[in-house]
Amino acid sequence: VQLQASGGGLVQAGGSLRLSCAASGSISGINIMSWYRQAPGKQRDVVATISSGGRTNYVDSVKGRFTIFRDNAKNTLYLQMNSLKPEDSAVYYCAAQFDGLWGQGTQVTVSS
Repeated sequence: VQLQASGGGLVQAGGSLRLSCAASGSISGINIMSWYRQAPGKQRDVVATISSGGRTNYVDSVKGRFTIFRDNAKNTLYLQMNSLKPEDSAVYYCAAQFDGLWGQGTQVTVSS
């Protein structure tokens, strides 16, 4: 299975973006899927995680603004990002990290 992230772009502060991560195969058997982000000069950090059962976890800085969800029928993971802030600017990566799967990054830039 390969992961392909898309949906990044340039948006003004307060705006919204939806990231998608399309898998080349079934994700129904993958338990944990996540979105990570990496800003220039910083380490890659997890942003949100979802289990196969739908349990979600978020880093404190995005709680209430970001929503992670998955559509197993479409083999796609999503990240809905609302009320974006300049500090959300980063390259975002989707992953099934415990299965060793990583997508290529998609750039999100939030202007002030």
